[in-house]
Amino acid sequence: MANRIMGDLPPERLTPSSPFQNAGLDLCGPFLFQYKGQRKGTDQKIYVVIFVCMATKAVHIYFVSDLTADAIIATLKRFFARRGKSSILFSDNATNFTGASAELKRLYKLVIKNETIANLLASEGIKQKFLLPRAPNFGGLWEAGVKFFKYHLKRVVGSSKLSLEEFLTVIVQIDGILNS
Repeated sequence: MANRIMGDLPPERLTPSSPFQNAGLDLCGPFLFQYKGQRKGTDQKIYVVIFVCMATKAVHIYFVSDLTADAIIATLKRFFARRGKSSILFSDNATNFTGASAELKRLYKLVIKNETIANLLASEGIKQKFLLPRAPNFGGLWEAGVKFFKYHLKRVVGSSKLSLEEFLTVIVQIDGILNS
């Protein structure tokens, strides 16, 4: 069997730049939590956006309350305010959502096909780059971020139900662990 030659890394991974100037992002979820004071069985959904710096591999994790354009835009604005504006945001092409649940399809349409989000990024001078269809390995950097986030979340939370405050605290703690 012939030895395989690894392809070249993209220039964004090799060129020194400030943190998160070039970042990959991925969404994961939904995760369930309970509002305090609600009766049992009324779980609420929350989503997580994971940003990974292409130069330093630093991770930044945010929660998204729902899958509306306003919620995603607010998350992007929080990220840019805290970490500075990115020049390029990478994300997968999401063809893997084709056979997925209706919720994942809705998430794909919201982030990839939404004109409001595209307009925000364009007005800020931020380019969007999408991976080739059926090539999730090109997004291995942020897919690994999702994998490690879920690994630590499962170890901390297990099968217990957290309140919103507890869940947000765990997100920040996992962010710290991944960046240590």
